[in-house]
Amino acid sequence: MRCKELMGRLDGLAPFAYACDWDNSGFLAGRGEKEVRKALIALDATDEVVDEAVKRGVDLLLTHHPLIFKPLKKVNDEDFVSRRILRLIQADICYVAMHTNFDIAPGCMADLAAEQLGLLSERPLEVTGEKDGIPMGIGKVGMLERAVTVGKLAQQVKERFGLPCVTVYGMEQVTEPVMRVAVSPGAGGSMIAHGIAAGAQVLVTGDIGHHGGIDAAACGMAVIDAGHYGLEHIFMPYMKDYLEQVSAGTIEVSVEEIRFPAQVI
Repeated sequence: MRCKELMGRLDGLAPFAYACDWDNSGFLAGRGEKEVRKALIALDATDEVVDEAVKRGVDLLLTHHPLIFKPLKKVNDEDFVSRRILRLIQADICYVAMHTNFDIAPGCMADLAAEQLGLLSERPLEVTGEKDGIPMGIGKVGMLERAVTVGKLAQQVKERFGLPCVTVYGMEQVTEPVMRVAVSPGAGGSMIAHGIAAGAQVLVTGDIGHHGGIDAAACGMAVIDAGHYGLEHIFMPYMKDYLEQVSAGTIEVSVEEIRFPAQVI
């Protein structure tokens, strides 16, 4: 399958038109006519991931976060971003990112995270549009099957997303068992206000700063910071299955080994 044909299949799953205006999802480097027989999926196009893509001889690198986020004025080996792009192009590897289009599309990031937590009757946390008259957007808010304490929910988040640790704000303020929970994979500081407005008792997200956490707690909503990588690594196995399915097994798909970029010592 040629890369440009595969792009059509990816667009069918999570239309690139859904991406936020500030985002840069899509076909970011390579040749549309390139035949894709081997692919590597990762969350970020780090040096290690690019090295692995070249070593494996893949035809496609697919990540969630875009390597090219801001406009580039030059592509050479003097900058870490352009150096990676140069390496991919030299190895004739196509590079595609599915970021906020995957976050927003029905059945993708938000729905996958809500399913991991067992949320019922969920709706988008931040509505960005609609499909067939049904709202879609960033994150989800819904109900747990049974009420649990914030501490117990934090343990469940660790177990279900395979995390070494989480940071919890508001355990002293939100002491009653909770049922109404919001989840927003990635950086969720901007989602705190949406969680409070939706009546969530807990927001599960990542990249929460000190002031955001204590302010949310002061408003009666606990926050479980599971890390940016911690919630979004679910992108990789899901996309592996999808690529294998739409290519009828003609694309050999590998996934980056889960490596949490930060360690708590």
